[in-house]
Amino acid sequence: MEDEDQNVPDQEIDFCTLGMFIIDEIHYLPPTPPVFDILGGAGSFSALGARLFSPPPLSKTVSWIVDKGSDFPPSLTEQIESWQTSCLIREDESRLTTRGWNGYDSSQNRAFKYTTPKLRLTTDSLTPTLLLSKSFHLICSPTRCIDLVTAILRARKALNKDIEKPLFIWEPVPDLCLPTELLNCTNCLPYIDILSPNAHELAGFMGDVGSEIDPLTDEVSKTWVERACDQLLGSMPLQSYALVIRCGAQGCYVAKNGGRSRRPSMKRKNWKARRPANHARGGLTLDMDMTALFAGLLDESGDLVREEVVEMDPGIERWLPAYFGEGGGKRV
Repeated sequence: MEDEDQNVPDQEIDFCTLGMFIIDEIHYLPPTPPVFDILGGAGSFSALGARLFSPPPLSKTVSWIVDKGSDFPPSLTEQIESWQTSCLIREDESRLTTRGWNGYDSSQNRAFKYTTPKLRLTTDSLTPTLLLSKSFHLICSPTRCIDLVTAILRARKALNKDIEKPLFIWEPVPDLCLPTELLNCTNCLPYIDILSPNAHELAGFMGDVGSEIDPLTDEVSKTWVERACDQLLGSMPLQSYALVIRCGAQGCYVAKNGGRSRRPSMKRKNWKARRPANHARGGLTLDMDMTALFAGLLDESGDLVREEVVEMDPGIERWLPAYFGEGGGKRV
């Protein structure tokens, strides 16, 4: 394996994904022929999304990791290089590149399976440059998300104890978007800044699969999506985080819980609440919430300061349309 640091220069990184790189083969219903050696995986698509908003030279602030095996097609190397991102390429001739099989049925439901062993990315996969990224994209289970966030923060502090906390964007894995995982999902919310499932995955968490589709239009029900988001936002009212629900051609629904906002006290304007050791960003935890709840109501002596008002930020609720090319062609 070649020296990894030479792929990513010592520069500022705005976005880093821990999603895997996968070479896909896609099988459609006849008469459409199958296609092979397609660049895929959550790492590729999240990097592409960030790249669309980062033209050169900003494209170099987008980072992702590609594990090249002995069977890696040269055409994909050219495609990756054309994006002009800070892609960390790791070569290992002793293994095959992670590959996946995709098949579609008459309802456009996708089936997926790995055809070669997968190589999952961890905090140890990040070089010092990537570790200091301003944001991280994680695609994993709720419990692994918490583990990754805490491990990344710990490793960053080891490099620079004064570094600011990054943004964490969590995309849940479809297989674990289940009602039995809803509690784990809400427990994960204090650790992240953005949760981004698609509408079907959100319905899986809520135990309401099928209800996300409007039977009259056969499209995602905006009313259902908004109601489900209200329920999730209501589970952590004192914390600020955002939901970005992906709804295909209908675009996405963005809902943000404004969290707690407090008019600062003049005599305590330099007061700062200490972040608990578990790095959680809110929610009902034993070591933080009583302090957080009453911080704006107490003066230094511990007496109530009734003239200071604790109020809730109404947050944001907005639908964003999908983007289509001229003539309603390919969706970007």
